[in-house]
Amino acid sequence: QVQLVESGGGLVQPGGSLRLSCAASGRIFSIYAMGWYRQAPGKQRELVAGITNGGSTNYADSMKDRFTISRDNARNTVYLQMNSLKPEDTAVYYCNADLVPDRGFRNDYWGQGTQVTVSS
Repeated sequence: QVQLVESGGGLVQPGGSLRLSCAASGRIFSIYAMGWYRQAPGKQRELVAGITNGGSTNYADSMKDRFTISRDNARNTVYLQMNSLKPEDTAVYYCNADLVPDRGFRNDYWGQGTQVTVSS
């Protein structure tokens, strides 16, 4: 069974930094794109950043100057370095992976989410 497990969320002051991690585990044949989404209270889930297995990245316009996505293919892990955090970055951050499980079909998988709160 494939699982995505996020870590690294928490409470941080405005202007601070956090680094999120997401590790995919289980019987995985191949992972294509991985990414981060977020959902604030009362809002729709939105893309934060994505990265392909070749290392190509894309970001939401409001975050591309402050956030950096990276990936360790050997560890099936994706990271999100978040700098200069603002109160409006407060949300639950979800990891996503487009992958093929062993003896299965390509599909999207989601982590359980990690809370990021930016507040003084």
